Amino acid sequence: MNKPLILLLAVFCAISAAAQLPKTDSLFLVLKKQDSIFFERSFNLCDLDYLNKTVHPEMIFFHDQGGMQHKTEFMAAVKNNICGNPAQKPIRKPNPESLEVFPLYSNGQLYGVIQTGIHDFFIRENGKPDRHTSQAKFTHVWLLDKGRWLLREVLSYDHKEPE
Repeated sequence: MNKPLILLLAVFCAISAAAQLPKTDSLFLVLKKQDSIFFERSFNLCDLDYLNKTVHPEMIFFHDQGGMQHKTEFMAAVKNNICGNPAQKPIRKPNPESLEVFPLYSNGQLYGVIQTGIHDFFIRENGKPDRHTSQAKFTHVWLLDKGRWLLREVLSYDHKEPE
């Protein structure tokens, strides 16, 4: 085999390995469930112990309006802002059709995924229907650590008012 053909084959294999998973793939379904549980427990229900255990110690959060935060700052922001006023509670709901998952491998071994999608934010007030406040795109890097998924990198961007 000649070198250009080998190079072309290597590039094709690399692209194929990093391709988006089908929505029926077991890894896609595991990460869809992980996203659902993570945000329901940590963001919507304010289970801060769960959040602390599920966020990587070196987590970095990038927000297009709020700046960059490391884990300690992120945890404080969730506690004080997301979970600080139960009378006007922010709620996060993903758009399930927008979810995409891209596996990350090193030497053929799965070590993480990139997860992207669109999520909607609402304000929940007692006795009122949830009020849609904004929509944004997200990109998460989840790392597999001893069988557990830990959130390592978060990008939350393109925030806009709902359509």
